Amino acid sequence: MRIFRHYNDVTADCKGAVVAIGNFDGVHRGHQALIARALAHAHASNAPMGVLAFEPHPQEFFRPSPESFRLTPFRTKARLIAEQDVDVMYALAFDAQMASKSAQEFVLDVLVDGLGVSCVVVGADFQFGKGRSGDAAVLGYMGEMEGFGVEIFEPVLEGGMEKISSTHIREALKAGKPEVAANLLGHYWSVEARVEHGDARGRTIGFPTANMHITDTLKPAYGVYAVRVTIYEDDKPVSRHDGVANFGIRPMWETKEPLLETWLFDFNGDLYGKHMAVEFVYYIRGEAKLDGLDALKAQIAKDADVAKKVLASA
Repeated sequence: MRIFRHYNDVTADCKGAVVAIGNFDGVHRGHQALIARALAHAHASNAPMGVLAFEPHPQEFFRPSPESFRLTPFRTKARLIAEQDVDVMYALAFDAQMASKSAQEFVLDVLVDGLGVSCVVVGADFQFGKGRSGDAAVLGYMGEMEGFGVEIFEPVLEGGMEKISSTHIREALKAGKPEVAANLLGHYWSVEARVEHGDARGRTIGFPTANMHITDTLKPAYGVYAVRVTIYEDDKPVSRHDGVANFGIRPMWETKEPLLETWLFDFNGDLYGKHMAVEFVYYIRGEAKLDGLDALKAQIAKDADVAKKVLASA
């Protein structure tokens, strides 16, 4: 999948695409269905398949916060979108210039002159342009005027009742329900980062952990999780491992910032500096301050047993 960060830099072979437009935070089942619909249009017209998403997320531009709300930072989002058979991703910068564009300017400057779209697929609640002045109906009208197709895609409902949304997934993760989030996502939620040097305390008690700080994505409920880990080298996955992880402030040796500490059951090598993706499969328990090292080691062993049983059937 090719990635363009500016709409005026798109090469001729990546213009004329059928383009799915949205934030795609999490790339959940609703997003996947919208992309699949656009992909069907692309195949039918023998056109490239594209996805347009803004970076940073518009909410980060309008309402900046020290704590990220995002389910998927750019690197993770791009990987998940590429897995949907997308040819090109237009990850356009959302800055003051983009925010100031009227609905008409967005269509003419970005979609027509920049990308040369042949068709766009958007959700029924899609809004665009300064002050959200444009909606799906406006887009449809302008598509007719400018010669590109527009399909309004109806939302995917969970259990036939409620729209699948990134907000509901965030709520599930904050509540310690990663399995609920996974059902809505269509995949396990994960965090990605490089392994950092820690205090090596886990190694001294027989449970060496890979330490990671979560800085650019949502922070889930503190506690112990059954996890699956992918190790990357040069942006390519090289191995997968089951494990157990603690996310939080470690009540026994409290940290100022929450830390993700992951013990891989079947790995004995050096992980420092490696890029890892940790999938949150099951919430085992909350953080606890235990009565000494022996109690801690016994609890970790119990947590590992639970994690192994869960992961064996996950």
